[in-house]
Amino acid sequence: MTIYFDNSATTPVDPRVVAAMAPWQAENFGNPSSLHAPGRRAREAVETARAQVAALIGARPREIVFTASGTEADNLALAGAIEAAGTGLRHLAASAIEHPAVLETVRALEARGVAVSIVPVDHDGLVDPDDVRRALTPQTRVVSVMAANNVVGTVQPVDDIGRVARAAGALFHTDAVQAVGKLPFDVAAEPIDLLSLSAHKLHGPKGVGALYVRDGVKLKPIVHGGGQERGLRSATENVAGIVGFGRAAALAAAEMAGDNARLKALRDRLIAGVFAACPQAYLIGHAERRLPGHVCLGFAGQEGEAIRLMLALDEAGVAVSTGSACSASHAAEPSYVLRAMGFDPLRARGALRLTIGRFNTETEVERVVEILPGLVGGLRPIATARRRSQP
Repeated sequence: MTIYFDNSATTPVDPRVVAAMAPWQAENFGNPSSLHAPGRRAREAVETARAQVAALIGARPREIVFTASGTEADNLALAGAIEAAGTGLRHLAASAIEHPAVLETVRALEARGVAVSIVPVDHDGLVDPDDVRRALTPQTRVVSVMAANNVVGTVQPVDDIGRVARAAGALFHTDAVQAVGKLPFDVAAEPIDLLSLSAHKLHGPKGVGALYVRDGVKLKPIVHGGGQERGLRSATENVAGIVGFGRAAALAAAEMAGDNARLKALRDRLIAGVFAACPQAYLIGHAERRLPGHVCLGFAGQEGEAIRLMLALDEAGVAVSTGSACSASHAAEPSYVLRAMGFDPLRARGALRLTIGRFNTETEVERVVEILPGLVGGLRPIATARRRSQP
């Protein structure tokens, strides 16, 4: 059976979530916009889930807008905020290591005449709030910095960055897809105006996300139609998916403290075991400001072999990643996240990401610690092989 250590790509759906969704995939099929009894039951289920998702981040239920994904939530936050501002506020700032859902939206807006500032990060992948401050202009409408990075696991100082944005009169958006359910949020007390989240990163189903929109923040919709979700996201709601999202959020809220303590212990055991057996191993990302189950490793002198190492682990029954699943089609290219952190092109290809989740065990960690060093030792650096092939 496969040891699944790729929870940053997606998480297995919790059986309790599956059970909650089951009736809404069969006998309870009503459209929540319908006025008859089946429709009213569906509407009640959606609103219960909305309250559960809101409670996870300290929001009011009316501040939660359901979407089809975290990607759509990011698009709505950025494009919606810019378009609602009219012609006066046509500047946005985002960090260099944002998820493609943010960076590609930024590029699309830039092509439409929006001014853009890309904020750098340090070698650990941290954004300095002073760099954000320097990037702002009187025309800045929105600042977007992710709560935690999907590739290296670094957790950002979102409160400090949010205060910088607020002091300048800009909105602050955080892509918290990787962080919600792992880190506590209280958006009512934090300087966060827009927050994106996704069900499948916290043991819920794929195909459903949400955007927190602070009361009073104006957005223009990017999906038009029947006016669902307060007119911000038209389309018949995915009732089963939303119910699953709500149940996953409720479980995360109830079990986060215990889950995090266990995940940190497993993460630290994995790091210590690999370091003890592989002297060339090094940690990528911040040593302390890191998601509880997130490990990103490099192997000095063997960075060019990261894909071969991932495939060797796959053959041995261990599922890991060389970076973001969203960038799998570019797996042979240097990671833009590592390049932004100052890694040279060769080393930027060398990240091995192992991410632990709710259902992983100490036995699985020990198994990976047992087999990984042998696989690393069996690899030859590409540079060495190339030199030996030359006449």
